[in-house]
Amino acid sequence: MKTIRQAVAEAAQRLHGEYAARDAELLLMHAVGITRASVLANPQRELSHEEKARFDTMVAERATGKPIQHITGTQEFFGLAFVVNQDVLIPRPETEHLVAEVIARLPKDRAVKIADVGTGSGAIAVALAHAMPLAQVTALDISPAALDVAARNAAANGVAERVRFLQSELLDACAGEVFDAIVSNPPYIADSEILEKQVCEFEPPLALFAGSTGYEIYERLIPRAWNSLQAGGLLALEMGFGQSVRVAELLRAWRCVELVDDLQGIPRVALAQRV
Repeated sequence: MKTIRQAVAEAAQRLHGEYAARDAELLLMHAVGITRASVLANPQRELSHEEKARFDTMVAERATGKPIQHITGTQEFFGLAFVVNQDVLIPRPETEHLVAEVIARLPKDRAVKIADVGTGSGAIAVALAHAMPLAQVTALDISPAALDVAARNAAANGVAERVRFLQSELLDACAGEVFDAIVSNPPYIADSEILEKQVCEFEPPLALFAGSTGYEIYERLIPRAWNSLQAGGLLALEMGFGQSVRVAELLRAWRCVELVDDLQGIPRVALAQRV
């Protein structure tokens, strides 16, 4: 029989890499159903045969490059738990900046209408609805499979009644409607960019790649958002590394344009108001 300490150490050797020990520990926590505090407090606890078998299976999957979130089936985002699979982009911590900036700029004492373009797992839409109990959120995505995942996450986090899901190319499905805010973490990676294995082989290309330059979705979404926002309405966009100058250029007709850095000092969120 293996102890927790032995199992984690052997798995870390098998996984290699900078985060091998962290990954091994996370997988063991999920396989056994215990917290990190329990792992640290009981390193000599022996694993049962069933626990060890589950853990070994997960480690073998991780060794292929499969993301931990796809192995465990879940990812935490903005304090909430989200189901994730191969049909949606795994929510990143950087996107929490986008959600926080929107919450900080919208009124909490009245109903507001928000559109989340390219909702994927529903992380942004659900987090906004959860934090703003009067908000009505429209979550749009071109992928029916992604919308199914997003709807499950809305239900699991208790906001299904205030989030509607529409299959849509950008804002097409709600043409003629006017929103108080439009939010998006769009695909912004250029087709030629080389990504690490666990991203390019396991996450949906539709949610990652924008085209030859990486700006194609911004170039289409920004003018459409203008027509779907009320005067003074908020547009909030996540950006990739090095994209802030071009995105700011695309927003030159807007007012109160602001670029917000993430914790690494990288411009991550573009905010603007419709005139």
